[in-house]
Amino acid sequence: MLNVSGDILTNLLVQQNMASDFAAMKVLVTGGAGFIGSNICDKLLENGASVICLDNFMTGRRINIAHLGSNPNFTLIEGDMRDYSTCEQAVSGCTHVCHQAALGSVPRSIEDPITTNAINISGTLNVMVAAQKEGIKRFVFASSSSVYGDEASMPKMEQRTGSPLSPYATTKVVNELYSKVFNTVHGMESIGLRYFNVFGKRQDPEGVYAAVIPKFVDLIIKKEQPLIYGDGEQSRDFTYIENVLQMNINALTTTNAGAFGEMFNVACGSRITINELFFKIRDLLESFDENVSDIVPIYTEERLGDIKHSLADISKAERLLNYRPTHDSNQGLEAAIEWYWKDLTR
Repeated sequence: MLNVSGDILTNLLVQQNMASDFAAMKVLVTGGAGFIGSNICDKLLENGASVICLDNFMTGRRINIAHLGSNPNFTLIEGDMRDYSTCEQAVSGCTHVCHQAALGSVPRSIEDPITTNAINISGTLNVMVAAQKEGIKRFVFASSSSVYGDEASMPKMEQRTGSPLSPYATTKVVNELYSKVFNTVHGMESIGLRYFNVFGKRQDPEGVYAAVIPKFVDLIIKKEQPLIYGDGEQSRDFTYIENVLQMNINALTTTNAGAFGEMFNVACGSRITINELFFKIRDLLESFDENVSDIVPIYTEERLGDIKHSLADISKAERLLNYRPTHDSNQGLEAAIEWYWKDLTR
């Protein structure tokens, strides 16, 4: 007879129960063709859940979900969450919502606050209302570290936020306020995830509003000099996509009522400067092309709305959502750089 230790048997039972839980889940992922959203779709499908992806492809990319088209548990709804009837269609029959859709970028929000507001506030409210009327309890949504605004203390703790420094940050503050209201008034199990500078597979390097890591990688590969705003000594808590996936899965499946109506930092609890980031990326790319070793950045004026330093306290997420980051920024870059190279040189 096969002897199975108590710990192994317990782990097997937990895995079986989790598989059963996921099989019963039908999750709406808004912005599911985006960088983070498409990775969440993958993770949910891998675990056995059914996924409805809502995306208008304003910033999402069809290539991000092309591999999912033949999956019977995946459904794409091409539509805009600013249209309430589209949100009603998207939530129909769902058990959970994982709301990732937003118009990102601080500079873009400064240039076009009206569109940012319409998508991030009105669109989010449409999804929340539709979910509430459908009877969906669990509502996990993407917030942002930008909500800390001019709060200078470090590390950033969820209970201490300052005044927002951009229209984009303002929209995320409003999203958080609405989530608390829906939790209080309707008993919605809302959980907000404050992302800190996420990077990894499928992050788009194109366009003026591209995130700093894929932009650096793209320009270094092209033997061009990246721009660094300010002196490069501003620091960020860069967060690899696998950490973000873990937090979304934990938030969607937690039974800890203490997490409902709360906001959580999604980060590593460590930081590096933009200068350090540039040279780390350049050094990693040298293993693919030794000719990039002489590239140096160009420095220009600081950008409006940017904060100087960002570092997260992740103890609340560890305590209430069992968050255990698997990658720090260096480990994340080492894991991501090969994907960036293949994607940008194909």
